Amino acid sequence: MKNLTADELRTMYLEFFKSKGHAIIPGASVIPENDPTVLFTTAGMHPLVPYLMGAMPHPAGNRLTDVQKCVRTGDIDSVGDAAHLTFFEMLGNWSLNDYFKKEAISWSYEFLTQKLGFSPDLLSVTVFAGEGKEGEDGYIPADEEAASIWRSLGIPDERIHRLPREDNWWGPAGTTGPCGPDTEMFIDTGKPACGPGCRPGCHCGKYVEIWNDVFMQYNKNAGGGYEPLGRHNVDTGMGVERTVCMMSGAPTVYDTEIFAPIMAKIDELSSTAPEDQELALKSRRIIADHMRTATFILCDPKGSVKPGNVGANYVLRRLIRRAVRYSRFLGIKPGFTVELAKTVCDKYSSVYPELAQNLERCRNDLEAEENRFNQTLDKGEAMFDKVAAQLKAHGQSQISGKTAFKLYDTFGFPFEMTLEMADKAGLTVDREGFEEANRKHQELSRTTSAGSFKAGLQDNSEVVTRMHTATHLLHAALHKVLGPQANQKGSNITAERLRFDFSWPEPMTTEQKTETEALVNKWIAEAIPVEKKLTTVEAAKAEGAMALFGAKYGDQVSLYTIGDVSKEICSGPHAANTSELGSFKIVKEQSSSAGVRRIKAVIGNM
Repeated sequence: MKNLTADELRTMYLEFFKSKGHAIIPGASVIPENDPTVLFTTAGMHPLVPYLMGAMPHPAGNRLTDVQKCVRTGDIDSVGDAAHLTFFEMLGNWSLNDYFKKEAISWSYEFLTQKLGFSPDLLSVTVFAGEGKEGEDGYIPADEEAASIWRSLGIPDERIHRLPREDNWWGPAGTTGPCGPDTEMFIDTGKPACGPGCRPGCHCGKYVEIWNDVFMQYNKNAGGGYEPLGRHNVDTGMGVERTVCMMSGAPTVYDTEIFAPIMAKIDELSSTAPEDQELALKSRRIIADHMRTATFILCDPKGSVKPGNVGANYVLRRLIRRAVRYSRFLGIKPGFTVELAKTVCDKYSSVYPELAQNLERCRNDLEAEENRFNQTLDKGEAMFDKVAAQLKAHGQSQISGKTAFKLYDTFGFPFEMTLEMADKAGLTVDREGFEEANRKHQELSRTTSAGSFKAGLQDNSEVVTRMHTATHLLHAALHKVLGPQANQKGSNITAERLRFDFSWPEPMTTEQKTETEALVNKWIAEAIPVEKKLTTVEAAKAEGAMALFGAKYGDQVSLYTIGDVSKEICSGPHAANTSELGSFKIVKEQSSSAGVRRIKAVIGNM
């Protein structure tokens, strides 16, 4: 196994596929072209969808290879652990109705074993296991063709794992359209198995995915059936950061040469370190990741995303502000965001010249946002100092849980920041009291009728109000994706998440969940005003308004209208505009009771 830098890996990959007849094409912007369903380019295939769908021929031909910059923020709260990133580079090779499984799999194997030097004995693969019964709608046969190709390359049956749709299937992007199985490649790290069921795709760390080949060979029709697609495409992806990490033997992506200069600059700028080493490590990683991502967004040639309160602008603001918050744990002085942006530019400008070209614009936006948020945090620190002085004046040494929660809820202080400042001031914090205040903040008032919730709200706080508004968009999206029979059965909303029950007889497919989430984010990005008026139940229903079945309403009701998206009778508080929601993410879809499904989701937060 070779120890390559990211620069060496990119060059080797592109030259390898060039030798296989592929044209090297430039990666696209991290800001999607004319696609309101996503805020950023999230995968290598994203910019190539029109060509993959056959809408037009690609000017460079039918065999393509590239390196694509990607931004994904669905797991932003997990950044700080050993693996999660919000920005990454994806290596890809593409066949637009040209070669298919045999070539794609063989070349993947050749590159992994002969070019990168991974031992074939460490390679395990997964293929699609098939679905349904032959002759019935929805039937898809197992991908034995892919399995056979892997066997011909020397991978034994015990290392060819057949997995279901959620592991080895792509698409369609909507309820109908092109889709197909994929095969994923995993490297065995040598760690012991977590149990008898341990296999590639397990999260115990024994197997790490390194490559994915997607084969578009079916079309899902309106009746739910799968028929052979007239054209066959190949879409592959290999992450630069993860591959470099595995090849170097580094314990995490943050310990590779990719992040080395960024981490070194953070250490240079730090003047203190928390006694909690885990917090210090988490802070360094969050700052490094978020500032790398923010720099790429702000230096993008389009220049259309700025820190703000809507859509992609909101995501960018959240990245910068989280970095600023965690910088205080390390004693980093204001102005650090620009210093780190320069470091990112120095690291990447030879590959992405737009970084150096747009650094001045990036500098101005970072300075403005960092200064703005520091003023907010300064108010929080001033409040903390006032509380600390009052406690000491009265001979007390503990900050109440209620006060700690107010710092968190009002000023955006992480609880860890309050703990750190209290320790420096010689004070303690009532952890149990903080947790209790947080729990009370999450409690809901239920009605006693039919187990339904009265507006489903724990309180009228800003975040809960935004969550509540999101349930209206979710309800409307489910009607579009599943049909009018997907009616609300109840809701439960806290400051951390929304829970929405609806009538539906079976688990939603991955495609249905993806389409539902995309619709809600599309409406958020459109910044639609939320309008309220008082009327009667009969008049509201005459306008086509939805109402909870079995609910009891008074003589007058509140009718909330969100453009032409949603019209519902509701008693709860609402945001004034969908843009206030920031972003929407489904985190789980599961059974609630017979004939009722439950979605848990979150929205963007600072």
